Amino acid sequence: MGSSAVTCKYKPSRSIPCCMGCFGGIFNKNKVIFIMGATGTGKSRLSIDLATQIPAEIINSDKIQVYKGLDIVTNKVTEKEREGVPHHLLGEVEPDSDFTTRDFCYEALSAIDRILDSGRFPIIVGGSNSFLEALVEDPLYKFKSRFACCFIWIDVSPPVLFSYVSKRVDQMVDAGLVEEVGEIFDPEADYGRGIRRAIGVPEMDEYFRAEAKMDETSKETLLASAIEEIKSNTCKLACRQVEKIQRLKNELRWPINRIDATVVFEKTSAEEADNAWNMCVFDPCMKILSPFLNA
Repeated sequence: MGSSAVTCKYKPSRSIPCCMGCFGGIFNKNKVIFIMGATGTGKSRLSIDLATQIPAEIINSDKIQVYKGLDIVTNKVTEKEREGVPHHLLGEVEPDSDFTTRDFCYEALSAIDRILDSGRFPIIVGGSNSFLEALVEDPLYKFKSRFACCFIWIDVSPPVLFSYVSKRVDQMVDAGLVEEVGEIFDPEADYGRGIRRAIGVPEMDEYFRAEAKMDETSKETLLASAIEEIKSNTCKLACRQVEKIQRLKNELRWPINRIDATVVFEKTSAEEADNAWNMCVFDPCMKILSPFLNA
């Protein structure tokens, strides 16, 4: 067991215990935090918010974000957004390689051990629940006997999330999604391998194959169709992710703490959304984590 002196920056807004005051600077080395949820629900934001308040490092469990490149398409958090928090398995794997579930489990376990040895807590965050299930449930890794887990699920009402996801795709297009995909376009590409599996890449294939042969109006129509397909496939992904989380909770009996973040996405101003985030997401998560980390 390690120890460390840490100054708590967390200011509770609803009489939630101060995290570092509860911990007393003593950290049990067998505790792992999981942040789960569908795409677009704020998992990365929450993990960084938490890691700036408790001594933690983040391990990415998104099977596409592990690859280098396509930062817009894969919606990786930027260096600025990371706020100095160390991230592992984020943009580290060669884009054409085949990063398997077993690869993830071995790399994640190695990162967990390094983080715990440094006196910090690992926060595993991402939408690839098949990775998480293998890590926790496969007897090969003996995860349950080695670690205590706290599972937090950020959930958003589907109609609200779908509307947000649609707007986010438009923002990604404005930020250069089409150009980014165009840079790696290859008519012989295998869309079942590596980073080319990312939503936003296969959908653009027909557009790039035809753009040189079409007039501007036809190109705009084809591009609009591809963008709509990206939106549709992203919403379908979100549904599958939620279904998998529900199965982990209901069938495998994972003790998952559900946090409803819908109200955050319903706010019309950034200030209102930030206030709702602190009140409805961040504070409840700290209330869950304080006794877990202090036990």
